Amino acid sequence: MVTAAKTTSQICLHMGVAFGLMYLMTGSLAIGGVAAVVEPICNVALLPLHDRMWARIRAKVEAKQADSSAVTADASIAAG
Repeated sequence: MVTAAKTTSQICLHMGVAFGLMYLMTGSLAIGGVAAVVEPICNVALLPLHDRMWARIRAKVEAKQADSSAVTADASIAAG
């Protein structure tokens, strides 16, 4: 129940910020309303792409660290 309330609160916050900023910038309730609806839709559409991008970055960093660890281990074995 708390998770649903938190999610609803986050959605309302996003929509309120989008509406408020657009209303302040344009003085138009209509444009503010459109921004309040369009902004969350864009977030929902782009969030999976954002997550995929960061998963790729994490995989590259972990692969690089693994390669670095392997080189260090090989050097230790060769020196020992």
